[in-house]
This record gives sequence, structure tokens and C-alpha cells, in this order.
Amino acid sequence: MHRRQFIQAVTAPALLSQVARAESLPADLRITRVVSFDLHTRRSKYVGKNAVRGDHGAGYKDRMARLYTNMGVEGLGRCWRDEASLSALLGKNPFEGFDPASRRIVSPLGPRTMVLWDLAGKLLKKPVYQLLGSEAGGSVPVYDGSIYFSDLLPKHQSRWQDRFREEIDMGLEAGHRGFKVKVGRGHRWMEREAGDARDVEVLETIREHAGDEVLIGVDANNGYDLEGAKRLLERASGVGLAFFEEPFPEEVAPCLELKQFIAGNGWTTLLADGEGQHDLEVYRPFVDAKAIDVLQGDMNGFGIEGIMDEAAMARPHGILVAPHNWSSLVALYLQVHVGLAVPNFYRGEHDPLSTEVLIAEGYKIEDGACSAPDAPGFGLTIDETKFDQVTINFDLTA
Repeated sequence: MHRRQFIQAVTAPALLSQVARAESLPADLRITRVVSFDLHTRRSKYVGKNAVRGDHGAGYKDRMARLYTNMGVEGLGRCWRDEASLSALLGKNPFEGFDPASRRIVSPLGPRTMVLWDLAGKLLKKPVYQLLGSEAGGSVPVYDGSIYFSDLLPKHQSRWQDRFREEIDMGLEAGHRGFKVKVGRGHRWMEREAGDARDVEVLETIREHAGDEVLIGVDANNGYDLEGAKRLLERASGVGLAFFEEPFPEEVAPCLELKQFIAGNGWTTLLADGEGQHDLEVYRPFVDAKAIDVLQGDMNGFGIEGIMDEAAMARPHGILVAPHNWSSLVALYLQVHVGLAVPNFYRGEHDPLSTEVLIAEGYKIEDGACSAPDAPGFGLTIDETKFDQVTINFDLTA
């Protein structure tokens, strides 16, 4: 199943069901130990530049936390928080601030609540997507977000067309049917006209190789201005772009003008933006004006609660959400559970990272969608025989 056919709005009975689940959390639960560690991950390839930054490299890390309890149940999740914030959980019941009606956990962790949702799901023997309001499991659409400026890497410069074909084949083999391609070479790395022309050449090469059924979107990382964005859309009109992300620094008026330009040409390209924002209220003028088609709050920055709030703000206006995710393996799993619970979820972003330390059975990318396991919490476990590969930041006990 590639996605539930629909999700109904949360009703009073559903809320009562969530309250019942929340009340079954043990009142005498206590956090007895907190371990913060860095989970080192590797990409399936070396990733080059985008419009504004140099090479992104072959790997990164997720800052993780393990929460041990007096119940013998452990919470596991991405949690980029300092020692003071995590130590505040020691000896406490972390669910005193759990509000099931709003699907919100209030804690010293701020928006970094993945580890607490995982713990709640394991205690209640429910996958997180059910705690977020979706009884149906399944999968959500995702895309490969790793098509950067490989043509500017010295080892590929003489055969850059072939390199993009290889990278598309890698994504297709991994189960993807959608790709986000970086553009904006003329912003920093090439002369403007030559860079813009190369952007179009890359897109045409990918479309010709991938075929018409594959979704292709672009991300300029603000590497164009309004007129440049229009020119790119015109020159690449034969590619059939699904979305155009961050063409320029977002402002309501130019976003509306670009949307009108797209509609006037009969194209269906969606305008996506918002990954650089950290305050939900910044989106409100864009939502009220319908100046953006897809909001892209960062999955890790906003967290589960923030993305759910973003989706609730956007939905009455017919706006979709597609969380930004880069340099994080674990945020893919967050997106899948949130996506199952959000009716106006567009698709998740996959940075092709991997690790032998974290076991994530049940998450499978197939035919352009990533499945969610029915296991309690996020269904993630640690291979203890390989835990010595991580970097421990601190280990605290009550």
C-alpha cells in the first residue's frame, strides 16, 4: 500500500481514544539514564556543491539520544540537545507535559521530541504514526534529494552527462521515482549565462535518461532572481518540472508573480519554499496570500509538533507540506510517520545515508514511496555489537 487513501479530520471519538492511550502511560515512569551520542553515517556517493555551498561530502552524523527508564523500556531518537536540557529529564516522568488532544509533547527538549515519541510508542505498544492520529499504516511518497553539481567535481567534469545518468540509476535502483536536482550554477560557480545554460543541459540530460514517468523537481538554493527563474522555467519547459524550490529569497510579491507566470504558461510546477525559516509565524503572510504551493519547514528544526502545526496552518488554503531534510538519515523516518498523519503531505526528502549501527527494519523505499513499520515507536533499534562505532557525548544517570 503506497499511502492511505485518505485521513479523516480528527474527531471527538478519536481524541478520546488518544486520551485513553495517554492515560495508560505509567504514572511512576522515571528516566534513569541518558546517553547522547553521534551516529556517523555514509552516503552512497560523494555529493558536490549547490548554488551557495561547497562540496557536501560523503557522510554526516545524527546527534542521538537513548533514554533508559525504570520500566526497562528505552527511548531512541535524534535529539540535538545539550547536556543541561537532557539532564533535566533525569528522575522525571517525561510525559507530564504530554497533551494527546493536540498531539504535543512539552519538555526541556523543545522541538527535539523524537526520542520521547519513540518512548511513548514503545510503552503504549503503538507506532508513532498512530499516536499522531493515523490508524492506517502504509507508505508516503519520497524523493532522492542528492542530485547536486556533480559536473563541477574534477573527477566527473569530462563526462558529466554520464555521471548524472549513473546517479539517476543509483536512485532508481534504491526505489526512487522522484528526484530533486540542484540548479543555480551561475550564482557562484560559473559565469551567469554559462551556469544557467548548464542547469538546463543537466535537466534535459536527466529527463531523457530517466524517462517521462519519473518526477523531477529543482532546488536553486536562492541562486536565481525572479527574472532568472522565469528564464529557467521557459528554457526547461520540456522537462516538465514538478516543483521549483527556493528560486530566490522568499517574499510574497515575487512569489505571487512567479506563480502567475507559471499558471499563465499552463505549467503545473509547484512553488516550494521555507526551509530557512525557524518561526512558524513567518509563513503566515505566504499562506494567507497563497504565495507558496509547498511549505518546507525543516524536519529536524521544527520537529514533529512544528511540522504538524505547519500542515494545519497550510491545509485550509490548499497548501502542501514537504519537510526539508538534508544531512540526516533518521529524519527520513520522522517524515514517514508525520506524512502518514498529515492529509496535505506532499512528499519526503531522502538523503541517501546509511549506518550499520542503527537497525531500521520495515522502512523500505519502493516505487517512489517509503513504508513505515508497524513496530512500537519508530521501530528503531541499536546493534549493540557495533555501538562502539559511535561517539559518546555524555552519559548521565539519575
